[in-house]
Amino acid sequence: RGVSLVETLMAVTITGIAVTALLWALSTGSMAVRTIDHKTTADTLAKAQMEHTKDQTFVSAPTTYTSVTPVPSGYSVSAQASSISGRDSDIQKITVTVTYDGDTVLTLDGYKMNR
Repeated sequence: RGVSLVETLMAVTITGIAVTALLWALSTGSMAVRTIDHKTTADTLAKAQMEHTKDQTFVSAPTTYTSVTPVPSGYSVSAQASSISGRDSDIQKITVTVTYDGDTVLTLDGYKMNR
């Protein structure tokens, strides 16, 4: 005998729910991978900028050091130096900020000494 209309509709409904759940999971996974990719790129840029800043000639704070190049499209990197109150003027706090499309992705702090 044949399959009834109710059984066919139930099978189609269950298949539709399963396909929708699969597509939702793929979409969520894709967004997570994209977010991790941006954070990993920002981390690499911030560390490279910190090393680049430490290699530059010491300039009295407050100041901005030159940025590392090249920077991937959509990203920008800046390194701000500030003096540390109550400390020797030969030590600076360096704050590296990485942005992607105008949004801050990562901030990294470090120190630079005048040697």
